Amino acid sequence: MDTTRNTVLEAWMAEHGYSSNGLADTVNRALERLTGRPGGLDGSSVRAWKAGRVKWPKSATRKALEDVSGLPAVALGFVPWGRARPTPAPSQQEDPDMKRRTLVGGIAAAAAAAATPGTASPRRIGMSDVDRLQKRFAELIASDHRHGGQLGIEHRAAALADEALNLQNAGTATQRVRSNLYASAAAFRSSAMWAAIDGRRYDDAKAHMREAQALAEMSGDQAIKFRIWSHAGTMYRHMGRPADAFAANDVARNLHLTRRDLLFASLGLARQGAIHGAAQDHAGTRRAFEQAQDAMLRADPADYRPVWMLAFYDQAELDHLALSAYLALGDYPTAEFHAHRCLSALRPHMARSRAITTTRLAHAQLAQGAPEAATTTAMKVPVDAATQHARVTRMLQEFGAALRATAPGSTPVQTWTEHAATWRMAA
Repeated sequence: MDTTRNTVLEAWMAEHGYSSNGLADTVNRALERLTGRPGGLDGSSVRAWKAGRVKWPKSATRKALEDVSGLPAVALGFVPWGRARPTPAPSQQEDPDMKRRTLVGGIAAAAAAAATPGTASPRRIGMSDVDRLQKRFAELIASDHRHGGQLGIEHRAAALADEALNLQNAGTATQRVRSNLYASAAAFRSSAMWAAIDGRRYDDAKAHMREAQALAEMSGDQAIKFRIWSHAGTMYRHMGRPADAFAANDVARNLHLTRRDLLFASLGLARQGAIHGAAQDHAGTRRAFEQAQDAMLRADPADYRPVWMLAFYDQAELDHLALSAYLALGDYPTAEFHAHRCLSALRPHMARSRAITTTRLAHAQLAQGAPEAATTTAMKVPVDAATQHARVTRMLQEFGAALRATAPGSTPVQTWTEHAATWRMAA
């Protein structure tokens, strides 16, 4: 049996930065878009292509690979049954660099032959363009964690989404690049959605959600689908619609991604626990957080995850969600426990989460009959969060009202009133 290596495919993979596992995953996603079922390829499948053990993949796999590469299968070195792959010339056998240049040149020629004759070559959009957008997205994520809920963040995220979509029409690209552009646009629009949720601009959030969902479907990216539906669950929870929150979060939790990566499963369960808390389901809350903690401990820290996931979900965020749930249930000692644990583990850049957690801790302490400690805690919230973040502002107003009702005319009330006055002047 002829097992001449498919050096053309190897050269194409090297040019486009694909490992065997990476190409298998990308072709699997393309297969799912084509057939409606996840592909079953893995790294060994691609290694068999490269080694020449598989010269002509099955028709659906070939079509998926052609969609990914933008090239016909024969231009990737595959040979239909009954034909032989040409033997490399002796000079190519002796000089690997020359062989690689010749192979890459052949790929370029095949792509050029497919272009419309007599027209100027369009711009080639590549992963470097996607990477530049992703770097700006990372900066936006960092800004969101510092400030959160700001209209400027929402607008910047939406503008990045539009920029990613404009690139789709700016030139030619492989299916892999196009999928990544759609996924990037969906992620950016999802961040605009989150900023609107955080700022309590729910009509705007729903508009961003619809756009993000459409883009996510075009990308075929499971992680971004999870993010959007999980955000939707949080939005409905904040709106006081637990039935809709459960339904949206269930869409995220039922994606097969959560079976592949236990950290995604953990986040879905933790947000489910927060919804159970809002729905006054004590047993459901406890069970969800126990399962979320177990999944987090069993998740492989070495697995690849998108930047937005790595930027925020950790033990501190799990405790942050538990604090919200137990505060809603009226279990104030448990809420305070999770608040202290969250604050001790929060990363330094998570300024917004620190402000929200501190405010909720003050509520839990006040509800346990400790107005002095609660007031001291609430006064630790920075002035910019207290005056510019809609959720924090509302929660501090509610804290002041509860403090006055709990300890009217007391020293803590006087202290808080004077402190709140300085915020109003700063605003």
